Amino acid sequence: MIARDEVAERLAAVRERIAAAGGGDDVTVVAVTKGFGPDAVAAAVDAGVTDVGESYAQELLAKAAAVASPPRWHFVGRLQANKVRALAGTVEVWQSVDRPRLADDLARRAPGARVLVQVGGTGEPTKGGCPPGDVPALVERLREAGLDVAGLMAVGPLGPPEAARPGFRALTALADRLGLPERSMGMSGDLEVAVQEGATMVRVGTALFGPRPPRAGTPHMGH
Repeated sequence: MIARDEVAERLAAVRERIAAAGGGDDVTVVAVTKGFGPDAVAAAVDAGVTDVGESYAQELLAKAAAVASPPRWHFVGRLQANKVRALAGTVEVWQSVDRPRLADDLARRAPGARVLVQVGGTGEPTKGGCPPGDVPALVERLREAGLDVAGLMAVGPLGPPEAARPGFRALTALADRLGLPERSMGMSGDLEVAVQEGATMVRVGTALFGPRPPRAGTPHMGH
C-alpha cells in the first residue's frame, strides 16, 4: 500500500529539485503510476498532485474506475489508434501523438482534444516519436482536425542525465518556433536537465512511488 504521507514527502523533494534547477510552481508534475495500483493514484491526488500519467490503456481505465477523486489523466505511452475510442472521455491530455493517422482518430473520438506532439530522435524506436523535421506538418495537420495542440513532448535517451540535454534544448527551440507553450520532458532521473532547458511539465514515477514493480516483457522506461 502506498501511503499518502510518503508520496507528499517525495513530492516536496521533487518540487525542491525543480526549484533548485531554476523552475517554479508553474512546472507541472505529472505523476506516472505505470505498474502501480489505484492506491498510488489516490495517494498522489491526496498529496496534492493534479495530473497523473499512464502508459497502458487498460491500466489507465482500471485505475480511473477505481479512484474516488479523479485527477487530470494524461496518456504518456505509445498511443495505438485502436485504443483512442476506449480512452476518449477519460484522458484529458494526449501526450504521445506522433503520426498523422492519430489526428483523424482523435478528431472523431475526442473532438477538440488537448494534445502534445511526441518528438522522436532518441534512437530508440520503441519509444515512438515524430521525426523533428516532420513535426511542423504534423502540428498543422492536428490543428486542421480541430485538435488543441498545446506543445511538444519527448522521452530522453537512456544513460546519464546530461545525454538528454541536446534533445531537450532542441525540443524547446522547436516549440518556441511553433509558438507552443508546453514542453513535457524530463523524468525522475533527468528532470533537472529538463527544467534547465525549459520543461513546463515533468513526468515522474519512481521519485514519487519508489522502484516500479517489473512488468513481464516490457522494457523499463525510467519515468
